[in-house]
Amino acid sequence: MKPSASPQPRRAAAAAFIGTMIEWYDFYIYATAAALVFGQLFFPSDDKLFSTLAAFGTFAVGFFARPLGGVVFGHIGDRIGRKKSLIITLIMMGVVTVCIGLLPTHAQIGVAAPVLLILLRVVQGIAVGGEWGGAVLMAGEHAPKGRRNFFASFAQLGSPAGLILSLLAFSAVTRLPEEDLMSWGWRLPFLASALLLVVGLAIRLGVNESPEFLEDKKLADRARAERADNPVAGKEQAPVVEVLKTSWRPLLLCIGANTLGIAGVYFTNTFMIAYSTQQLGLPRSLILECLFVVAIIQFCIQPLAAWTAEKIGATRFLCGAAVLAMASPYPMFMLVSSGQAPLIILGIALAVVCMASFYAVIAGYVSSMFETRVRYTAISLAYQICGALAGGLTPLIGTWLAHQYAGQWWPMAVFYSFISGISLVCVLILSRRHAEANRLELAPQH
Repeated sequence: MKPSASPQPRRAAAAAFIGTMIEWYDFYIYATAAALVFGQLFFPSDDKLFSTLAAFGTFAVGFFARPLGGVVFGHIGDRIGRKKSLIITLIMMGVVTVCIGLLPTHAQIGVAAPVLLILLRVVQGIAVGGEWGGAVLMAGEHAPKGRRNFFASFAQLGSPAGLILSLLAFSAVTRLPEEDLMSWGWRLPFLASALLLVVGLAIRLGVNESPEFLEDKKLADRARAERADNPVAGKEQAPVVEVLKTSWRPLLLCIGANTLGIAGVYFTNTFMIAYSTQQLGLPRSLILECLFVVAIIQFCIQPLAAWTAEKIGATRFLCGAAVLAMASPYPMFMLVSSGQAPLIILGIALAVVCMASFYAVIAGYVSSMFETRVRYTAISLAYQICGALAGGLTPLIGTWLAHQYAGQWWPMAVFYSFISGISLVCVLILSRRHAEANRLELAPQH
C-alpha cells in the first residue's frame, strides 16, 4: 500500500500536535510560574527585581540544556528511530514536570529548593530539546509529496495549544486567595501533567515510524555492511559530527532563521507578563486573560498561515511575515500601555499574528535544508541553540531594559525589531543557498 493511501499522515500530524502540546504545556507552566510565583517561593529577597531575574535565570537554564537534548535525541532519532526518541522525551518531560509540582520551597528546605528546581529544569530542557525536531519530522516525513511544510506545521501548532492550556491552568489557580496560591495552588498545573502524559503516550504509540527514515536506514545498513567487509573504508561519523563538519553554514543560518519564532513567543508571553504586572501595575488575572485570548488567535492563525505559505511559496511568505513583525512591537507597546483589556489584546495580537505566521512555516522550511540521515540532529541543533540564546535570554534582556529605561517602551520595541530582522536576513540567505544547490543538482553532468 502506498503511504498516501494510509491514514498515517493524518495520524502522524495529530500525534505531533498532541505530543508537542503536552511538552509545551509543561514548558509554559514553568515560564508562567517563573513570571508570577517562583521568585517569591524559591528566591525570596527584599529586592523584587533580583527575585524576578533569578526566577527567569532558572527559566533560561532550561534553554541552555536544550542543545544537549537535541544532540542526544537527535542521535537516537537519526540512528535508531524518530518514534523511540519521541516516546522517551515525552515520558521524561511528564515525570519531571510532576516532580516540580511536588518540590518543597525555599521556606521549607532552604537553599536545596532552588538547587533542585534548577536540576529539574535542566532535565526538562533536555527533554524538550529532543522533542521538537522529532515531532516536526514525524509529521513532515509522513506528509504527502509537496505538503511537508503544511504537515510539519501541526507540530508548531502544539505551542499555542500548550500555551492555552497553561494559561487556563494558571488563570484558575490565580483566582485563589494569595495564601492558597503560594502554598499549594501553584502546584496544581504541574501535577495535572501526569494525566496529559498518559493521553500523549497512548496517541504517540499508535503512529508508525517515519517512512523516509526507514528507507534511509536500509541504505545506511547496507553501507555499514559494505564498510565492514572493506577494512580500508572510513568509520561512520556520528550525526552531530557530520552536521558540524559538512553543514555548519546552513546550521548557523537556520539558527538565525528560528530567532523570531522562538524569541518572539517568549517576548510576547513570558516577558509581557512580568512587564505588564511589574512596570505597568496591571493585575495578574487581567494579563493572563488577555494572553489567553491572544493564544486562541495564534492557534487559529497558524494553520491558515501554513496553508497560505503552501500557495504563495514559503520563502516569500516568511519574508513578508518577518517584515511585518519588525513593525509590530511599536503599536503593541502603545496599546498595552493603555491598561484596557481590548486594547491589550489587540496590541499583543498584532505582534503575535506576525510572529505565529512565521513560526508555523519555519519548521518545515529549515528541515528541507538537510539530508534525511542527519536531519533530526541538524534541525534540533538549529532550533535548540537558537532557543538557548534567543529564547532563554529574551525575558532577561527585556526585564533589564524595562528596569534600565523605566517608563519608556521604545528600547524594548527596538529589541523586538532586531530579533525579527535577524530572521529575515537568514531566510533570504537560506533561500539563495537552497536555490543554488537545487540548480547544481539538476544541472546536466558532463
